[in-house]
Amino acid sequence: MKTARDRRDSRWDTHREQRRVELVAATITAVRRHGAGVGMDDIAAEAGTSKTAVYRHFRDRTGLYVAVCGTVAKVLVGQIRKATDREFGASGRGPRFALSEGIDAYLRLIESDREVYLFVVHRPLLDPAVHAADPVTDLVAMIGDHVAGVIAKQFRRNGQDDPARARSWGHGLVGLVRGAADDWITRPDGTTRDELTARLTDLAWAGLAGPAPSPEVTA
Repeated sequence: MKTARDRRDSRWDTHREQRRVELVAATITAVRRHGAGVGMDDIAAEAGTSKTAVYRHFRDRTGLYVAVCGTVAKVLVGQIRKATDREFGASGRGPRFALSEGIDAYLRLIESDREVYLFVVHRPLLDPAVHAADPVTDLVAMIGDHVAGVIAKQFRRNGQDDPARARSWGHGLVGLVRGAADDWITRPDGTTRDELTARLTDLAWAGLAGPAPSPEVTA
């Protein structure tokens, strides 16, 4: 009897997980339709259900927001990894191009899904009193770890082994791109994605290719 009950529970677990996926997808659609400031009523309407039913699967709006961040993170990190790994492959065009492709992948997602990006970074559904961790910080750290790994790989190709510097540069580079991207998307001045990608690549590569010694400080 216990085994049969466990099997029924397992089937319901699969159903609940599928429903969670559907609700996250509906939330993203609602954000695209209504903008980053979308409310729970709009989300529930898009999902064809009630707010109470949504909370049954996520407990509260913060839980839903965290789930959306997780989905966006998988897409974004996957695109960046695909872009950088491709250029480091046997037929790739080298580390500078890999850097450019990684930056462009980040900017491309922002440009094509502006409201979803703003929804994530502005945290409209996040209640700090309920959820101590910040999903955006987790997302940035995940990207930073990947970029650090790419830089460390290039270090090793150059006969160096400096994981601490690779980590600092990787996370610093992500901060650089994110800061410029936020300004670009919220205060447009006519700069195209290609132009911004080129500017950030030039700036980052100046350091990654080998920074010049710091000038001596004279009294």
